[in-house]
Amino acid sequence: MATVAALLLAAGESTRMGRSKPLLPWLEDMSLVSFQVRALAEAGFAPIVVVLGHEAERVRPAVPGLSGVTIVEHSDYLQGRATSVVHGLKSLPPGIDAVTVLNVDSPRSAVMLRRLREAFEVSGPLLAVLAHQGEEGHPWLFSSDLLPELFAISEEHKGLREVEARHESERLLVEAGSAIALTNINTYAEYGKALRLAGSLL
Repeated sequence: MATVAALLLAAGESTRMGRSKPLLPWLEDMSLVSFQVRALAEAGFAPIVVVLGHEAERVRPAVPGLSGVTIVEHSDYLQGRATSVVHGLKSLPPGIDAVTVLNVDSPRSAVMLRRLREAFEVSGPLLAVLAHQGEEGHPWLFSSDLLPELFAISEEHKGLREVEARHESERLLVEAGSAIALTNINTYAEYGKALRLAGSLL
């Protein structure tokens, strides 16, 4: 079985939402960050690194204290998402086979995330990404062969998108089975839509 790690990015200011997105109520009476950590763990990702920044002291207690879950705080989170990714990567142990990078505002179920991990284990692609009806969504999963490129990302060069675009022809689309694989939560309207889609899968 491959060692497939996960970075959960929960450091941003949630400016457009106007309140902490990691602490938004989600399914099963959990906060968004709690739900997502548990989904990643249930899907077999380990280790899991949760990157906190804005209001870290409020978000930290909501992160489940599961085995294999590590919290790291990124003091320079205002410098952009790419810096949070690199900061989180530095906390991963050597020897991993792949890593997925998931934003806390892109909630995905354990079923979907397991499909992504298992697709990597079966096919061993350089990149894999959840998709719906042929349209790319999130998250992306990166083979460890791409770690040098991931460590070199920057906001000036569009962060992870630069790596994704560079190897687009080598990606594997993994059908998620729901349009929620395409969603991000930046506004209350998007929050409501995502919550309805997620609830329909129960």
